[in-house]
Amino acid sequence: MHRRNSLIPLALLSEGCEGAVVEITGGRGVARRLSELGFNPDVRVKVISSHFPGPVVVSVRGSRIGLGRGVAMKILVKPLK
Repeated sequence: MHRRNSLIPLALLSEGCEGAVVEITGGRGVARRLSELGFNPDVRVKVISSHFPGPVVVSVRGSRIGLGRGVAMKILVKPLK
């Protein structure tokens, strides 16, 4: 069981850091689309590029995906060492 306070939005993860997807906080449409892109529970994601206020580029399941910062804020991850 994950403690809620150990989770952070993907948009706040630093460049080069990895996290495991825990939860999607958006509505059904956003959650379904992100699931189709590979953002599912326990999947590892790595932040490739994150320059405020631009998009967040992440590596997930071997693909690079650019996400708007608002969408990236809806993906809660557990930071990995």
